Amino acid sequence: MDLDSIECVSFSDGMDEDEIHLLHHNSEFSSTKPRNGSTNHNNSLVPTVIAPATSVHELLECPVCTNSMYPPIHQCHNGHTLCSTCKTRVHNRCPTCRQELGDIRCLALEKVAESLELPCKYYSLGCPEISPYYSKLKHETVCNFRPYSCPYAGSECSVVGDIPFLVAHLRDDHKVDMHTGCTFNHRYVKSNPREVENATWMLTVFHCFGQYFCLHFEAFQLGMAPVYMAFLRFMGDENEARKYSYSLEVGGNGRKLMWEGMPRSVRDSHRNVRDSHDGLIIQRSMALFISGGDKKELKLRVTGRIWKEQQNPEARVCIPNLCS
Repeated sequence: MDLDSIECVSFSDGMDEDEIHLLHHNSEFSSTKPRNGSTNHNNSLVPTVIAPATSVHELLECPVCTNSMYPPIHQCHNGHTLCSTCKTRVHNRCPTCRQELGDIRCLALEKVAESLELPCKYYSLGCPEISPYYSKLKHETVCNFRPYSCPYAGSECSVVGDIPFLVAHLRDDHKVDMHTGCTFNHRYVKSNPREVENATWMLTVFHCFGQYFCLHFEAFQLGMAPVYMAFLRFMGDENEARKYSYSLEVGGNGRKLMWEGMPRSVRDSHRNVRDSHDGLIIQRSMALFISGGDKKELKLRVTGRIWKEQQNPEARVCIPNLCS
């Protein structure tokens, strides 16, 4: 689809209104950046643990998929091992000596693995956790120090890294608009709103309260109905995201639609948030009515704000903290 037919006019926190023409991001994005841009800038966060010996790693590494092996660990008559997943892939033949594998388990190696305690794979990023071998994978899937995926929705971008790296990546590589402040006022214009496909998207990043937030605005098909949707995501973990709230408002022609909620973490994929309808959704017919005119051009103004909920220790209630 032609994303050049959309423009975004935005101003926030006293900024002069200026026109921002969307670039065409419909093609696949290929970054020259490394997949993990995370760097540890605080040496005090690095735990004083020594990575497990290479020989132990080699013993527990499957020779086919090179992943760590977990019970049942299989072996051939000559003692060569491999994981249960790869046993079926090699048609019951040892990949090392080509002998038939049979159903022999390497119980000794399973016992060795059970006795190990290993640092998290993200220890170089600051994670201090040391877990039993069989619990290590479970921890790493939810580790707070694991890298974040790029939150840009308009491409198959595989870049990962920490938040500062991804902010720079969004700005420099995806050419995303960056704004400072917790209020926003955007005008979305589309010259031919009848052409709604899956999906036309736009992303703006806001910096407030020392954090970064992604404001998404999209056009897509919800079943048979073309709709527009706006929602906010927090660039951080879910526990931190719950400390903030936001509101969105679309109005015009004597009508007004409002939404209020908590931003979702970028840990939750963009598609999951969109498909859960966790945001302000406007049917195209209503959007065109709000726009006014001859309904040949969409002109939607989306305003909103972000605030932080603070706990009042005396009243034990949450009070909004608005940035100035």
